[in-house]
Amino acid sequence: MLKKILAVLAMLYAFAAMAAVDVNKGTAAELDSVKGIGPGTSKAIVDERKKGEFKSWEDFIERVKGVGDKRAAHLSEAGLTVNGQAYKGAAATKKDDKKDKKDKKEAKAEKKEEKKAEAKKDEKKDEKKETAMAKDAKKDDKKASDAKPAASAKK
Repeated sequence: MLKKILAVLAMLYAFAAMAAVDVNKGTAAELDSVKGIGPGTSKAIVDERKKGEFKSWEDFIERVKGVGDKRAAHLSEAGLTVNGQAYKGAAATKKDDKKDKKDKKEAKAEKKEEKKAEAKKDEKKDEKKETAMAKDAKKDDKKASDAKPAASAKK
């Protein structure tokens, strides 16, 4: 029976640790329990909260040094709330990150294709130059060979 009670208490404790923590109500220890918030950030939150409650996520981001949109999204996913509200930009941020990665990959692929096309173009130019140089060399050889018999005929 004691084991069951301890197991239930352990589960409740784990659930409490995973529960949302509001920046306006949580203690420094509760804030510190949120993944991504350390002692320094929890102290900064508590110090800013002494000046007045946070009205919104934007207010929170503006007043707490080191918290931007990305970090706010991560903290919200970890269970942090402002006045019971999750960060609204959290879902959009993940989608935007995926879209940005996809766009970067596409741009990189396009750049690679452009480099290949440029290399082919340069290769063709080089071939044309070599062909022109070979033709010029043949002309010079022909002129030289035509000039030799004429020079030997004069002697």
